[in-house]
Amino acid sequence: MPDSERVLFVHAHPDDETIDTGGTIATLVDRGAWVTVVTCTRGERGEVLPADLQGALASPDTLAKLRESELAKAMGILGVTDHRYLGDETAHATGRATRIYRDSGMRWGATGAEATDEVDPTSLAGAEFRDVAADIAAVILDVRPDAVVSYDADGGYGHPDHLRVRDAALSAAQVHGVPYYAIDASGTIDVDVSAVLGRKRAALGAYRSQLALDDEEMVYPGGQRQPVTSVEKYSYVADLVNAPIPFSEQHPAARFVAAVLGGVIGVAIGALLTVYNQFTVRIANQDIWVGAIAAAAIVAAMLVGFRLAFGTRIVPAFAAAGVIVVVALFSLPTGRGSQLIEQTGPGLLWQIAPIVLGIVVIAWPQAVRRGPGKIEKRKPELVGFVKGP
Repeated sequence: MPDSERVLFVHAHPDDETIDTGGTIATLVDRGAWVTVVTCTRGERGEVLPADLQGALASPDTLAKLRESELAKAMGILGVTDHRYLGDETAHATGRATRIYRDSGMRWGATGAEATDEVDPTSLAGAEFRDVAADIAAVILDVRPDAVVSYDADGGYGHPDHLRVRDAALSAAQVHGVPYYAIDASGTIDVDVSAVLGRKRAALGAYRSQLALDDEEMVYPGGQRQPVTSVEKYSYVADLVNAPIPFSEQHPAARFVAAVLGGVIGVAIGALLTVYNQFTVRIANQDIWVGAIAAAAIVAAMLVGFRLAFGTRIVPAFAAAGVIVVVALFSLPTGRGSQLIEQTGPGLLWQIAPIVLGIVVIAWPQAVRRGPGKIEKRKPELVGFVKGP
């Protein structure tokens, strides 16, 4: 199907793909999309719910085989024909040996899921980040997806494997210019999966070791409950690879130089505009303070530009200080008792404007900008993942 859209789902453990994205996967398959699911571990350190399967806890390998069989059944129910384990022959970087990324395990801490004290070097969390990202990138290069779907910034609930998958999948996607969509309960992209909800429930039922279905809820080994909803939610993650390095993350020397240059520019602008601040134009017997008004507008443009360009209050603060200091100096009487900035209407405006503008520009809240995703660019396609019916 050369015209079908290709979507790559990257998940940490067997069952994650169905719990978080099962309805979306089934919907995409039904719409004709080519869906690839990559599972990064085999869930060797998971818990087991029913009594008749407790024997799988005899060893990590035994549990891994059980979870592999459950995953294969779920993939069949959802209609996925391209499933891969990260690190195997279908999902590893060229020049690297195949490998198995093992479940890193977790424990519950005061703030939620957290890593265990000892990290197995063969586990996903213990592996080199570049290796994980390179193996995911190899799948991207092979599949050539139109979108990559994986976790949000906290991995859903903080599991170290989820966090590693999110960071590696996002890095690989953005290096290769593929839009990244995060599973996000508060996201603005809704996928109505009510038409395939029965298949999602059937796929969830394949994971007997991990969960039980109780009416409209999933029940986990620890007793936690989660509703099986008919809407799966996502958010588009803007390009972080090609974006400028935030000012706060730049080298301290670079930040210092930028701040000093801002101050120097402020001094230069203040001195230059002081020369023209008294310039007026008489219209209809009224003096228009053209010089002072233009000077204030130029200072406002400079401060706003610095605030937007650097994304910080520091540079515009130094620039505003430069203008204010030079205007204050030029407002002082000279040895002959005269002043460069006279105490007239234009002069007072020029003395006050830099202070007010500096306070306003520095004080306004930082805006959060969200880049447009495929959903905005490619309507009316289904949530930006698949071509229209």
